[in-house]
Amino acid sequence: MRFLLITALLAGCAAAPDNPHLVQYEGSEGPGVGKHIVFLAGDHEYRSEEILPAWARIMARHYGFETSVFFTLDEEGFIEPGSSRIAGLDVLGDADLLVLGLRFQDFPEAEMQHIVDYLDRSGPVIGIRTSTHAFAIEDGPHAHYAWNYQGDDYHLGFGRQVLGETWAGHYGTNHEQASRLLVQEIEHPILRGVTGGHVVSGGYEALPEPPFTVLVRGEVLNGMTADAPPDTTKELMPVAWTRTHGDDARVFTTTHGASEDFLDPGFRRLLVNATLWAAGLEGEIHADGPIEFVGPYHPVEFAFDGYRLGVRPSELRGWDSPILPPDRPTEQ
Repeated sequence: MRFLLITALLAGCAAAPDNPHLVQYEGSEGPGVGKHIVFLAGDHEYRSEEILPAWARIMARHYGFETSVFFTLDEEGFIEPGSSRIAGLDVLGDADLLVLGLRFQDFPEAEMQHIVDYLDRSGPVIGIRTSTHAFAIEDGPHAHYAWNYQGDDYHLGFGRQVLGETWAGHYGTNHEQASRLLVQEIEHPILRGVTGGHVVSGGYEALPEPPFTVLVRGEVLNGMTADAPPDTTKELMPVAWTRTHGDDARVFTTTHGASEDFLDPGFRRLLVNATLWAAGLEGEIHADGPIEFVGPYHPVEFAFDGYRLGVRPSELRGWDSPILPPDRPTEQ
């Protein structure tokens, strides 16, 4: 038993109960030792099932965090992006940071309650891309977390009240117009070493709920390549900002975050730095801190139903397993 435990740890896979929704990576040294980050992957288009485990590996291997990545599954236990089948979120009880890559989720009530409890204790949050509209809950005790909730008590739900914005529409033409990242608050610790970037996910409209601090604005391009000219009909739009929720809990939001975006070193450093900041470790953010991928990373082009079929979370264990297995077909 001891040999098996040591082997699991050396492989970067934390010892844990067998939950088919979960893969864990645990580092052994760095500023994140003793801190636990929970990642929730469950969007339909932008491949959170790829970017989140790759991100979690970086934070575990290079910075020492314990990371737990949850995936939504189909009835047979394969990753199904955007399904609401998830279990085991009670681990949020001891989490130090919650990272969301969700879209229009209606989780089982008991699982959603663990997220609510985490928010109620003012746990810090990072939300990427469609997490501004993470929840679509029509009724029940958690209906006010829905992206379009109209009540004055929690207007426009989790997205607006916690992350700072809900779904407000595309800005530019998705799949045809990329964006250039323009840093704003250059003295902010999250921007150490971040000089800009190029992301292929299309722009979103965003006018965040005050108070907030815009870190990065997006310049919409007439094309998908980094050298494409700017679309002069589009204003610069906030694409990454910080704010707080609850009892001054830290929040970082970006309206980008497709798995292909993570290939860009500037955007990847932005997310790594934001993770350290949200975890209260801004003193450990360095302009040349490691952001290298851990193991093979094979993001597919983002699209609805364009995910790799027949992949179980358990196949992503360890440092060296590919994210995701490139031999699996997609639904494209």
